[in-house]
Amino acid sequence: MGTKILLKWCKLLKYDFFRIYTQHLVLFSPPASHDNKDPDRKSELPQFRKNIYTKVMIDFILELISTEQKTTRQVIDEYKIPKTTLYKWISKYKINKI
Repeated sequence: MGTKILLKWCKLLKYDFFRIYTQHLVLFSPPASHDNKDPDRKSELPQFRKNIYTKVMIDFILELISTEQKTTRQVIDEYKIPKTTLYKWISKYKINKI
C-alpha cells in the first residue's frame, strides 16, 4: 500500500498507522556504531534518542499507580519497565502514590 493511500486512511479513520511502523523501526533497529575516527566531526544528520515510551503510555501507567489499581512493583514486573525509569516518571510528573 502506498503512503499516499495510507495517509488518506489515517485521516479518514483518525488513527496514526505510521506510528506502528516507526515504533517497529525504533525497537528493532540495530545498535548505532560509534566511529571514534574523528570526534570533532559533526554528523549532518539529526541525532535522536530512542524513546519507546510514548506520553500516552507514561500517563496510563502513572494513572494505574495513582488510582492504586497496581503497585509500582506490579507495574515493574508486568510491563518490564526499569525501576529507575518508573521512579523518574513518578518524580517528574509528581505522582504522590508509591
